[in-house]
Amino acid sequence: MAQTKVRMAMVGGGEGAFIGAIHRIAARLDNQIELVAGCFSSKVERSKAMAAQLGISAARCYDSYQQLFAAEAQLPPQQRIEFVAIVTPNHLHFPVAKAALQAGFHVLSDKPATLSLAEAQQLQALVQQSGLRYGLTHTYAAYPMVQQARLLVQQGRLGTVRRVAVSYPQGWLADKADSDGSAQAQWRLDPARAGSSGCFADIGSHAFQLAEFISDLQVTELCADLATVVEGRLLDDDGSALLRFNNGARGTLLASQVCAGMGNALQISVYGELGSLSWQQEQPNQLSLQLRDQPQQIWQAGSDNAYLAEQVRTWCRTPAGHPEGYLEAFANIYRDFALALRQPGAGSLAAGITEAVRGMAFLQAAVESSKQNAAWVAIAEQHTFTGQ
Repeated sequence: MAQTKVRMAMVGGGEGAFIGAIHRIAARLDNQIELVAGCFSSKVERSKAMAAQLGISAARCYDSYQQLFAAEAQLPPQQRIEFVAIVTPNHLHFPVAKAALQAGFHVLSDKPATLSLAEAQQLQALVQQSGLRYGLTHTYAAYPMVQQARLLVQQGRLGTVRRVAVSYPQGWLADKADSDGSAQAQWRLDPARAGSSGCFADIGSHAFQLAEFISDLQVTELCADLATVVEGRLLDDDGSALLRFNNGARGTLLASQVCAGMGNALQISVYGELGSLSWQQEQPNQLSLQLRDQPQQIWQAGSDNAYLAEQVRTWCRTPAGHPEGYLEAFANIYRDFALALRQPGAGSLAAGITEAVRGMAFLQAAVESSKQNAAWVAIAEQHTFTGQ
């Protein structure tokens, strides 16, 4: 008997929303998930128009996320949604996730998880109490060669990690006019919707997660210098930080959206006592490995490359030499999240609630450090919210 698809709802992702369309493509790619319901906009008519475009029944296009969860919970188990994808501006991530969990639905959210560390800790408590799945779409960790890089570090190929350098320069907000006419830019630069940080919350959070993921270490403290380069903006559009890791390693992190001419140039290098590795998002199918006294090695993504770890090959959809990228990495997260819902106990490529809390602890420390003229600030220890 064929297994039914995992039923998904979406909150956000209406007309003009870049990331919503990306999530929908990723969810469809492996034919494991069906989008059956949603609330795509706070404007009812726009939400209905998007539902019509997507072929979703008008009866399951809801006026609010509260109405969505209440109505879906009343449907028979074989019809109701199983999880919700949250693709709204930042300020809605927590309330939507909270409502979904309380209604009994799993959650896959865009990052950052919440507006504040306190909210993230409350969310952690809700996830633990509910026993439901919570995932965060840190897409770059789902690239096959990023997974291979992490394995090489874990296998000791680099020896003890000594330094991590991660940078994420973009140029799409390099001029004031770039944000003046862009709805995508305006909410990211609005403290009420983005939170206490702009650029560092938007892309610095990705750089931080990738640094910890590949190095298999945790940042314990940082000193950060956040800047608002373009006059008139209320949040940072540029920043950098020095990092200290829990094994004594040091690191640097740069995140900027005012580097004119740059696209999405996320790159990371990890340096150990025996060698180093480097990966660049704009050439995602290649991983550079440089061991002491050996020629440089270029590891290539590909489902038929036997030198890659078996699990890494399962995340490659094409033979070597056929490019894969952002959409496929996003789809890896959705495929594994769906598998985890069908097979309790299965792992998931999506970052979980622990990474969600760490990401908010990083942002809080970075903002605090910058306010103190780049003083060293410890990243808050992981703990569950107690309500006190």
